[in-house]
Amino acid sequence: MSDNLKNEQNGYTADQIQVLEGLEAVQKRPGMYIGSTGKQGLHHLVYEVVDNSIDEALAGYCKNIVVTIDKNNGITVVDDGRGIPTGMNHKMKKTGVELALTVLHAGGKFGGGGYKVSGGLHGVGVSVVNALSSELTVEVKQNKKIYHQSFAKGKKTSELEVTGNTNRTGTTVHFQPDPDIFDELVYDFDVLEHRLRELAFLNKGVSITLADEREAEKRKETYCYEGGIRSYIEYMNKNKDPLYEQIAYYEKEMEDYSLEIAFQYTAGYSENIYSYANNIYTPEGGSHLNGFKSALTRTINTYARKNNYIKGNDKNLTGEDVREGLTAIISIKLLDPQFEGQTKTKLGNPEVKGIVETIVGDELSAFLEENPTIAKTVIEKTLSASRAREAAKKARELTRRKSALDTTALPGKLADCREKDPSMSEIFIVEGDSAGGSAKSGRDSRIQAILPLRGKILNVEKSRLDRILTADTLKSMITAFGTGVGEDFNVEKARYHKIIIMTDADVDGAHIRTLLLTFFYRYMRGLIEEGYVYIAQPPLFKVARGQHVEYVYNEKALDKMFEDKDRSKYTIQRYKGLGEMDAHQLWETTMDPSVRILNRVNIEDAAYADEVFTILMGDKVQPRKEFIERNAAKVKNLDI
Repeated sequence: MSDNLKNEQNGYTADQIQVLEGLEAVQKRPGMYIGSTGKQGLHHLVYEVVDNSIDEALAGYCKNIVVTIDKNNGITVVDDGRGIPTGMNHKMKKTGVELALTVLHAGGKFGGGGYKVSGGLHGVGVSVVNALSSELTVEVKQNKKIYHQSFAKGKKTSELEVTGNTNRTGTTVHFQPDPDIFDELVYDFDVLEHRLRELAFLNKGVSITLADEREAEKRKETYCYEGGIRSYIEYMNKNKDPLYEQIAYYEKEMEDYSLEIAFQYTAGYSENIYSYANNIYTPEGGSHLNGFKSALTRTINTYARKNNYIKGNDKNLTGEDVREGLTAIISIKLLDPQFEGQTKTKLGNPEVKGIVETIVGDELSAFLEENPTIAKTVIEKTLSASRAREAAKKARELTRRKSALDTTALPGKLADCREKDPSMSEIFIVEGDSAGGSAKSGRDSRIQAILPLRGKILNVEKSRLDRILTADTLKSMITAFGTGVGEDFNVEKARYHKIIIMTDADVDGAHIRTLLLTFFYRYMRGLIEEGYVYIAQPPLFKVARGQHVEYVYNEKALDKMFEDKDRSKYTIQRYKGLGEMDAHQLWETTMDPSVRILNRVNIEDAAYADEVFTILMGDKVQPRKEFIERNAAKVKNLDI
């Protein structure tokens, strides 16, 4: 049987690539399709091509994917799937390759029968990559032949031609991001690694290799996990303290739905649940996550009552109690995913909730009955969480009562701004009273509030909410922000839309910054997700000659300044901390909105963020040591 006939029988021919519309819009507004023209968008191009290869893996035709960062920061993606159809699409009078590469919304994923399950951007992907590349070449191995075609800026520069013979199948895509479109053209190995490793976990048995051919960076890693998401849980908990060794894992098919779930409890206090639909991460959850949470809470309560851990009139455990310290992955694959919103952050299929609920309820009940020792450990953990939650509730009520009685409910150290519109207001979190004094004197009191922090900041990675609510430094922040915390958190109540961490540019300052970011990430994540959290960038040097003064923010900029100047004629002062600046200097370098530099904090990858916070702020020393050694070369402006 010929390969062509096989393809037709497998239901994937050029005629099944359906067309929805054209390419110029992509070049005009690339951000609409890939998120941004910065670092994020640049890396997104790779994911779009890889997603096509993963779709072939989901269909059962692809086992190996190799992604290479070329010497000149181009990307080559090779897979051993069926290959993009090379036959003629009779409706459009174009080959399948040309159609897929030059027409937006052209793909085999719109119900034409080419794919049963697919992720990606449903046919948007590879044509968008082509539109945003200065050059792109495709090589398809199919029908015992090698086909080749080249493109530039979305338009073909050659016809599809046969260049050789082969016994293999697959697609090779090489592209060079367009320098006229992207602000940044240098690929980061670590960023690509996180997404490709994630895809390898979510698609067990598929081998994904990432190679870096750049001279200074030469590196090669292969990710292949036969354990799938069970291995993912193992990886995520490697720097934590699991309460037991066994990882609960279920793989079930029901009707046209395929569900994989894996979870394990740890001694920590944060819940880390990651949900995926057709390999797409859904940070806002949706029906699959709701089904899991509902089944988990109901099943654990049923087991606890049946075995007398919860007696008679005692209250049931809440969802929050049963999820404390839980690391879980929910991955569902379905025929017709209905995502809410353009960004695909939430799964909307209503029938999925019942399916997940049924499977998790049945399997978890059996797991608890078969493993009474593990069940006892889990129930004791959840009961301890319940007691802490009650204590936190009392602490919150006490705070509320105080606030109601006290007309000056805002913290005493806070120098508030006059502006009442949150979108116009900003608050600076400053370490110590001396820097706080300078900031208060130098600020624009109309829109800028100052909150000095005194004393030790609690490491929330090792603390529950009840302790957090009694820690003065954190309590004053919670009160000042107005959002509440934990289950009371509501980002819409934020009193400031810019929360700026302003610490010294030394080791202590970095430590305080990390403690604060850990707190925001674990208990006020909505502030980061809305883009309200910033880090101030104070200058590192003051360069003076006579009356003329300039401020320089890093070593590199200082060297550049003196490339053709005599340093001896200038006075260079290195700032050790904010306290060395007077109010005027602090304003004109770090606080004046017209000249200052602020770095916005964002979470590109929640799982990676969790890993970093666990390493840096957790109990285990060895992972922290390894992290520091691994990243030591990237350190800038080290204060020795």
